[in-house]
Amino acid sequence: MNYETTMNYSGPADPEAGETVETEAAAASTRRRRIIVAALIAAVLIAIAAALLLSGGEEADLSADAETVPSVTVLAPGQGTIAGVINATGTIAARREMPVGVVGEGGRVVSVPVDQGEWVRQGQVLAVIDRAVQSQQAASAAATVSVNKADAELAQANLDRALKLVDRGFISKADVDRLTATRDAAVARVKVAEAQYRELLARNDRLNIVAPAAGLLLTRSVEPGQVVGAGSTALFSIAKGGEMEVQARLSETDLARVSVGTSATVTPVGTGKQFTGQVWQVAPTIDEQSRQGIARVALAYAPELRPGGFAEVRINSGTVVAPQLPESAILSDEDGSFVYVVDKDNKVRRRKVTTGLVAASGIAVTSGLEGNEKVVLRAGGFLNEGDTVRPVAERAEPAGSAR
Repeated sequence: MNYETTMNYSGPADPEAGETVETEAAAASTRRRRIIVAALIAAVLIAIAAALLLSGGEEADLSADAETVPSVTVLAPGQGTIAGVINATGTIAARREMPVGVVGEGGRVVSVPVDQGEWVRQGQVLAVIDRAVQSQQAASAAATVSVNKADAELAQANLDRALKLVDRGFISKADVDRLTATRDAAVARVKVAEAQYRELLARNDRLNIVAPAAGLLLTRSVEPGQVVGAGSTALFSIAKGGEMEVQARLSETDLARVSVGTSATVTPVGTGKQFTGQVWQVAPTIDEQSRQGIARVALAYAPELRPGGFAEVRINSGTVVAPQLPESAILSDEDGSFVYVVDKDNKVRRRKVTTGLVAASGIAVTSGLEGNEKVVLRAGGFLNEGDTVRPVAERAEPAGSAR
């Protein structure tokens, strides 16, 4: 008996083969998920990059716009009291220097009892000249005076005796006249001799070189043993009363701003010490070569003030109330001085100004500014009327310190 038996089996015949099919299916699903995630990540990155590119372009445009507008430093100067100062240099000298030389006939110098830098009084002997010969001449003249006096006394006695005999008739009138003339001549010779004697004494006194006035002895150019004579160069120089001065050299413009009595400060070169004085004389003439004049500043004596030395001088030239700007802010051309002012729209505007006193902290602007404007401090030479700028306020510091 034949039987056909049909058996249905859904699974693989080989169990290992079934497991392989399931593994491949799972791997395919995993790959699909990875591809989807990668695509999403790529899309996000692209979006971020696009955003960055767009924002970067905008910033670049803003930077480019900012770079085209220059920044300038501005300052509102306000109003202030400005003390004008004229700076100059000059030479220290004695206010009244007195050269002292040989007054008499001169001779060999015996002694010099003073030295430079010492104070001397009026009439003090500065140098003694040998007077041995002159002393003998004076002694001879004194003897001559004595002889003439004796002759005069004898002539007077003879005349007295003659007058007593006239009444008796022993002496004539003519003899009396002759004796009177003899007496008169003798008296005259006495006077001549005395005058000559006094002259010799005066000449001898002039052999000593003396100080004509009290003061500070500046120079001494004579030594014992030296032979000096009339007409020789000065042997000593004296600063009368020790008074000093500085001969400050000023331009024509500055000299016109200085007057007698103006105060000044003097600083000798090599010292940090300052001395206060006053202008006591303004030169009436201007040097044709240097175009300068001299203002003489009187100073009291001080050891640091050495004649011939160099000094810096600051002369006060008055005060003024006005805005003050550093030199860098003030420009000039053929039309005169001007400044650049930044208006409310940040536009550069030219403003004509008039300058005044110059001080260490800046220059006074006497007209053209009220003081509340935004004035360009630097780089004005690179600007033009109507330029747009970005003003930057100046930090608080002295105007004179602007770079």
